[in-house]
Amino acid sequence: MLPPMRDDDETGRVTLAQVAEKAGVSISTVSKVLNGRQDVSPPTRVKVERLLETHGYRRAPKSAGEAPLIEIVFHELDSIWAMELIRGVENVAVANDASVVLTESGTRHAPTSDWIEKVLRRRPLGVILVFSSLPLEFKQQLRSRAIPFVIIDPAGDPEPDVPSVGSANWSGGLAATRHLIENGHRRIGIITGPEDMMCSLARLDGFRSAMSMAGLDIDPELIRFGDFHVEGGYSRAMELLQRPDRPTAIFAGSDLQALGVLEAARVNGLRIPHDLSVVGYDDVPLAQWTSPALTTVHQPLKKMAEEAAQMLLRLRAGEPTITRLELATSLVVRKSTAPPPRS
Repeated sequence: MLPPMRDDDETGRVTLAQVAEKAGVSISTVSKVLNGRQDVSPPTRVKVERLLETHGYRRAPKSAGEAPLIEIVFHELDSIWAMELIRGVENVAVANDASVVLTESGTRHAPTSDWIEKVLRRRPLGVILVFSSLPLEFKQQLRSRAIPFVIIDPAGDPEPDVPSVGSANWSGGLAATRHLIENGHRRIGIITGPEDMMCSLARLDGFRSAMSMAGLDIDPELIRFGDFHVEGGYSRAMELLQRPDRPTAIFAGSDLQALGVLEAARVNGLRIPHDLSVVGYDDVPLAQWTSPALTTVHQPLKKMAEEAAQMLLRLRAGEPTITRLELATSLVVRKSTAPPPRS
């Protein structure tokens, strides 16, 4: 039986040689695992990663010539709200003499497997992921290399062991719908996000709760699942507005979808807000410049990113920190909502 691993007397760290001895492999193999090389058999990789994580192996600090990096990973970079998140991370990075690396990978649920190999080679200070979850294998690999990670969660419900920053989606859906009800609307349509995303369902639940608390019937024909993009908002709004019993108001689950609703209203000869009231979600900078200015739910995207980056740096430093944070949303009333037209 191999002796238990002990910290190196001079550095206070478990050494690669000790990890290799315990795993029954060469130091070269352990190094390959650490650097994300793929020419290691899966059983050996798992064994080494578990030892690295269990015994708290930490790499030596980077040399003075290497730039500290915070990596932020999206499944798509072409959305307006992505820019808000980038600005938030950049604010914290600049204040801590770090740089930001942007990566596009995977689907809205998780990054792809080729990303993990590259990030292990880059060795950033930490990783911020704009996904709803992270595969167990990725979590183990990042932890075994002492690369902390935080999920910014406008899109899902991360596992309890994943540090995350999110916002109050249910409350946002409730506030948006209540505002329309208080304006006198009774036939209210909703275009939420994809059906397999927790934030979409939470905003829809907030809508349903507001309708139920007001004693209003919920017409399932006025509920649509979109894709959080302009095109999805437009096509779903066209379905709703071409009905003979069209809604007098639509709550769109994102500002981009709300832009699609505004265009669908124009195509159908409807005036905003005289013939149709519209509420968006996110409060991206463009929302105040639509015509008319968009009433929307403010999701503090930049603040969420700042909190995630600060959480990441505290994890990196080994400092105590809250690892699950939900920020409040708030309604911003502008000019795209009004009482319904008189019949």
